[in-house]
Amino acid sequence: MFWFALVRASGSAQVGTVPDSLTSLKKLSVEELMDIEVTSVSRHPEKLLEAASAVQVVSGDDIRRFGALTLPEALRLADNLDVAQKNSHDWGISARGFNTELANKLLVLMDGRTVYTPLFSGVVWDVQDYLLADIDRIEVISGPGATLWGANAVNGVINITSKSAKETQGLYLEGGAGSEIPGFAGMRYGGALSSRAYFRIYGKFFEQDKAVLASGADATDAWRHAQGGFRFDAKANDRDSFTVQGDLYHGRDHMLTGGEDDVSGGNLLGRWIRATAEGEEMSLQVYYDRTHVAQPVPAFVINGTVFARAGNFSDDLDTLDVDFQRQLSLGARHRIVWGAGYRRTHDHVGNAPALAFFPATLDQNLFSAFLQDEIVFSEKSSVTLGSKVEHNDYTGLEVEPSARFQWNFSPSQALWSAVSRAVRTPSRVDRDLSQPAPPSLVILRGSQDFSSETVVAYELGYRAQLDPRSAVSVSAFYNEYDDIRSTSITTATILPFYFANNLAGETHGFELSADFRPVERWRLHAGYRLLKERVEIKAGQFDLNNALNETSDPEQQFSLRSALDVTDHLEVNAAWRWVDARPAHAGSTPGLLPEYSELDVRVAWRPFEYCELSLVGKNLLHDQHPEYGYPAPDRVEIQRSIFGKVAWSY
Repeated sequence: MFWFALVRASGSAQVGTVPDSLTSLKKLSVEELMDIEVTSVSRHPEKLLEAASAVQVVSGDDIRRFGALTLPEALRLADNLDVAQKNSHDWGISARGFNTELANKLLVLMDGRTVYTPLFSGVVWDVQDYLLADIDRIEVISGPGATLWGANAVNGVINITSKSAKETQGLYLEGGAGSEIPGFAGMRYGGALSSRAYFRIYGKFFEQDKAVLASGADATDAWRHAQGGFRFDAKANDRDSFTVQGDLYHGRDHMLTGGEDDVSGGNLLGRWIRATAEGEEMSLQVYYDRTHVAQPVPAFVINGTVFARAGNFSDDLDTLDVDFQRQLSLGARHRIVWGAGYRRTHDHVGNAPALAFFPATLDQNLFSAFLQDEIVFSEKSSVTLGSKVEHNDYTGLEVEPSARFQWNFSPSQALWSAVSRAVRTPSRVDRDLSQPAPPSLVILRGSQDFSSETVVAYELGYRAQLDPRSAVSVSAFYNEYDDIRSTSITTATILPFYFANNLAGETHGFELSADFRPVERWRLHAGYRLLKERVEIKAGQFDLNNALNETSDPEQQFSLRSALDVTDHLEVNAAWRWVDARPAHAGSTPGLLPEYSELDVRVAWRPFEYCELSLVGKNLLHDQHPEYGYPAPDRVEIQRSIFGKVAWSY
């Protein structure tokens, strides 16, 4: 519901993956889990214990155990994220603050493909999907990642990685339904073309019933989504490997104001990797992505005055992206990673009377290059220096450097620190928006003078394997922001309001996570997050929304998860979360959502090796509760949900 966000902003025959996954992960101790390799921090594999960043890993088994049906639900399992469900099909997801209607400081990648809309520099979560059984892991970095990943990796990076085709051989089927979920189904088949070449194809369908309003009345926000795709992995020889994958999707979201939002799209990605016996590597990745959205936009009305009639808005975006990366070692002390990239986008907007972008068609080019050097001082310590340089059509050259220090002062304990700079480059909202469209009186517009928002972030962290049964990770941060988006006025005519960079601020806080396995069959995980925010109008400047409109974040969050294997065939999993009161502003008017706690429970039984039956309860503590939105009669609340699922793998 893009226009709605704008209004708020301005105001095999082999054993399949299920049993394979269960068998392998049951053998992992907490100590072995800490040795899992992550790639998002340094763009090369390294042990989680040695990663100089606040990173958490959500495994494919975590997603299965806790009953997630969508990617946003899976992201709830990352303690360093703020995940709030707005309605049946929309979500607010951020790291370290700024979870507004137009949240734009979090970079998301899906198998190396950047998920991004240049309309508002954010993620449209209702069109991001996978067959979740095919996800290998989700790595979540809280804190800037721009040195490696580029603009908009301001407060965090989410890197979603699917399993290779070789890991998903055979037939997999799933399906289910429940109280708020009329039905869902998924299918995947994987096969081998040779001993070096494997493929899979998949398809899925999901339908979500409407949520409710605060009054208990039905909200008109039901949602259905269908998607299919393929993946092919091959090794030409001992050095060269290839991946080709693609997806097609189509969905319809019922709008709160009436009508349907029609979304569709597809992508195709190819990747070549050459590795050497010395551990060096180079890769070339190319992808093409196309998205389409069409939605009704209601009339633009203020205090009973109609400024523009209702109409239809559409957006068609084509993205071509090329990325090259090289890893090499220089002597025993330097590990170099460098790369270069090019992205071209073609964006065509079908303007509505109440919402428009000018120019309606826009081509943009993004050139980038990065260099990072990991300097090893000893077996225990290293420093990583690097920077990314990007050139975009809005603001020209942007430089995003970082320095990270890692000290493993014992085999099971590490300290790390970092200082980095990142930018959030302008979106089409910031530069090209007109609301409503001429010849109507324009109330809000973008500004050609809007520049990049910046952050300089300071981080300090500690990660430890306390013993074979327990581990802990804690990170503290202090971020300084400048040129944050504001809504300003013209000195002579007042109208139209326009976007400017009149705000600055700072955030600080810390994140804590802990894993504990009391006995072999029982694993506990706890997470806590504290966030303090201060955003102010810069001296001599103006903001129509009184510096309230760019933040909507709870100060504290706490979660506790329990994963218990009662027997070899029965497991019980529970996830409890508490979220502090959330500021929810409507323009310059302060609002507050009350704190809430909720509980999700999943019970699963495997009557035999290839079949799993599960019963899942979501939001069990309340009939309904709000997670996002200004306190008003039209605020959507999330209901208790119970559903059953059958998964078959052969």
